[in-house]
Amino acid sequence: MQTATEYYIGNVAETLNISRDEMIRESLRFYLEKKIRELKTEIFKIRTKYSVSSIEEFEGKYKTGEIEEKDSWQEFQQLDHLEFKKDELEKALGAIK
Repeated sequence: MQTATEYYIGNVAETLNISRDEMIRESLRFYLEKKIRELKTEIFKIRTKYSVSSIEEFEGKYKTGEIEEKDSWQEFQQLDHLEFKKDELEKALGAIK
């Protein structure tokens, strides 16, 4: 039995005159690109706030005392996580192109 999602994918693919696989691939590509843009926006906000271009530079500013760890540790961890997640999604996107 076909699920509602499978039915809609089939209908849209037919309307666009593309295969179901192509429809799924393009949908996934679009979704990943959207998520990557969202992550890049969050990364940009944190980098701008602390005037850094990477997590490594952020850590370097901790070591030199330019940034106080007690006031920014949570955002340091968040930036690290966001950069990791962005890299993973970019790998997934590269695999479907």
